[in-house]
Amino acid sequence: MLTVRAPATSANLGSGFDVFGVALDRPADIVRVEKAERTTIEVTGVGARYIPEDPERNTVGAVAEALDAPAHIRIDKGVRPASGLGSSAASAAAAAVALNELYDRGHTREELVPVAAEGEAVVSGDAHADNVAPAILGGFTVVTDDGVTSVDADLPLVACLPDIVVSTRDARGVVPERVSMTDLVATVGNAATLVAGMARNDARLVGRGMDDPVVTPARAALIDGYDAVCEAAREAGAHGVTISGAGPAVLAVCRPGGRRDVATAMVDAFEATGTEAVAYLSRVGEGSTVYR
Repeated sequence: MLTVRAPATSANLGSGFDVFGVALDRPADIVRVEKAERTTIEVTGVGARYIPEDPERNTVGAVAEALDAPAHIRIDKGVRPASGLGSSAASAAAAAVALNELYDRGHTREELVPVAAEGEAVVSGDAHADNVAPAILGGFTVVTDDGVTSVDADLPLVACLPDIVVSTRDARGVVPERVSMTDLVATVGNAATLVAGMARNDARLVGRGMDDPVVTPARAALIDGYDAVCEAAREAGAHGVTISGAGPAVLAVCRPGGRRDVATAMVDAFEATGTEAVAYLSRVGEGSTVYR
């Protein structure tokens, strides 16, 4: 048996729609694999009852097929499905890393990113790599058609998850198909600022670069209390706040030592709207980790 821990992730980070991603140090999925004649899947943990165990409908089944690596796969979910924290990506990433090693396929971590992305397609309909890339590689990642660039970073983060569900398909459905030149220029500038901030481990720059005039405002309407939560986080000291992935989780980048105040403010703001929430005090974390 081989075991892999794959982290939750946050995609987009506001200005980097379908391009940026970051690994969180918590929560995480644990995936255990054993060689078998055919692939079977067992799911336990958070939201397990909502996750199909049919290999043709589960992300890890697609990964096993892509690697020609049949196995009995046990998934212990620590990342809630439909959370905006890369739940399906965590499972797909862990399976890709585990099966690659179990069967000695010899792929590099970078080569496993598109393999895991094929697993994502089972859930979202498209093989997006903005979550699986940081789940495999760790740190902050930039995904383009030419490949993946990763940057080591060490920044304090808070991911606040309300007790509501926003599906990836619904969240993609509200994304505008056209943008103005003014919004385009603003988004490019913010994205460049965020990348510089990650390279410098500068939370203030990252926070400034998370502003997004296009996708985030369209998706905010799907998250009850979003504006109030953002305001509360900033008042508590957050340098930047945005929707994590497709939502409903909300991500804040914080000053050192400031995560607890921000987390409390975000949870309280959600609860003031009648929505229960949990906050993860996190930071930019490592990618998938193999245990024997």
